[in-house]
Amino acid sequence: MSAAPDTLTRARRLGVLAICCMSLFIVGIDATAVNLAIPSIGRDLDASGSQLQWVMDAYTLVLASLLMLAGSMGDRIGRRRVFQVGLVLFGIGSVCCSLAADPALLIGARGLQAVGGSMLNPVAMSIITNTFREPRERAQAIGMWGGVIGVSMALGPVIGGALVAGVGWRAIFWINVPVVVAAVILTQLYVPESRAERVRRLDAVAQALVIVMLTAVTYAIIEGGTLGWGSLTVSSCFAATLIAMIALVGWELRRKEPLLDPRFFRSIPFSGAVVAAVVGFCAMAGFLFLNTLYLQDVRGMSALHAGLMTLPMAVSVAVFGPVSGRIVGDRGVRLPMCIAGIGIGLSALLLLRIDNHTSLVYLGLAYLLFGVGFGMLNAPITNSAMSGMPREQAGVAAAIASTSRQVGGSLGVAVLPAIAFGHLQGGMATGFASATHPAWFVMLGCAGILLVLAFVLTGGIAVRSGQRVAAELGAS
Repeated sequence: MSAAPDTLTRARRLGVLAICCMSLFIVGIDATAVNLAIPSIGRDLDASGSQLQWVMDAYTLVLASLLMLAGSMGDRIGRRRVFQVGLVLFGIGSVCCSLAADPALLIGARGLQAVGGSMLNPVAMSIITNTFREPRERAQAIGMWGGVIGVSMALGPVIGGALVAGVGWRAIFWINVPVVVAAVILTQLYVPESRAERVRRLDAVAQALVIVMLTAVTYAIIEGGTLGWGSLTVSSCFAATLIAMIALVGWELRRKEPLLDPRFFRSIPFSGAVVAAVVGFCAMAGFLFLNTLYLQDVRGMSALHAGLMTLPMAVSVAVFGPVSGRIVGDRGVRLPMCIAGIGIGLSALLLLRIDNHTSLVYLGLAYLLFGVGFGMLNAPITNSAMSGMPREQAGVAAAIASTSRQVGGSLGVAVLPAIAFGHLQGGMATGFASATHPAWFVMLGCAGILLVLAFVLTGGIAVRSGQRVAAELGAS
């Protein structure tokens, strides 16, 4: 059952939006719920600290590497088809995760999940923008789509904690399966097929270089503490990262239709948005990972109790996300970006003082402040990335911003836990709280960068650079 987007009734369009939001919802739930399951996974599968990092980063790393490729595949061979394939792969990956008998199998299954996940968000956004043609209705649809992020983050810790405490960590992956099955069927029945009028050429070389670059740097950071920062393997990974980065820039400068157009980065607002996405999501991913271990392995909380403890953070993200969007629309990105830096920075300062007996009220305040800061961050990132871009380039700019968020998440799970594990003396129960203090200094540095960017992105030089790049891209 298919129809042209222009002929769809409003009820049918809202149905398409609901189906697309289902994909984001289960992916968001999965991400935050798995964080709550990390201690249980470690105990059940006898996983090391670096293996637990890979359980998280195998997903975000693959997702970051394939987001732009998946979007172009949807434009080329059909968005509904790619969306359904992504759902199926995500479901198969979830089943494999639930059956994993050792850390290596779980890490591999998480990678398969991410291959499917990479086909969901960018393709679903393309489906939404193709379905809602009227500007005001499209803006409302995208606003509802963005609100699902906050809701899934708010529910993820509670649902994940309840499942781990009541059934076991494998149940987190079981709940994806019926949602995936329903989404595949509903997509076939109600989502019209669509393709781009003009398809960009595939850039396989750039795609390979992106994968090498991200994988090498993440491996080096995660394994550096175990293998030694001066070891041949770690040094070779850092060298491969640098070589891949240089090769990527050189290759893309010669391409007529590059995967990552280097000209985008001449725009200060765009480059600043990419940096903000990386440091903001780095802080977020590291914050979730370390606090999950602290609450369960140091404070002895159940997974459900730990999930409830992080609820102030998740709820504040859900509440302040829409507030940030309104402020950006009325006053620009400076104020919400400042609040983001201040909120995350104050949270880091509070976390610098945690020990094995820190009061729950104190922790709740730290989590609340982080949620306020992080909740204010997404709208400025998206607005700065797409500000002034020609309409035909807006999708590419948004895809790069989304990829930057995933890169930041990968680095957060790699860097902050690596620092904490490197300073760990004694067992987790006695030494982990103090070992996290250097990691919170990194989070404080991320907050400082966001504060600086709040003023850099909105200055006259930045605005003029964005206008020049937009004119250049529009003329090409």
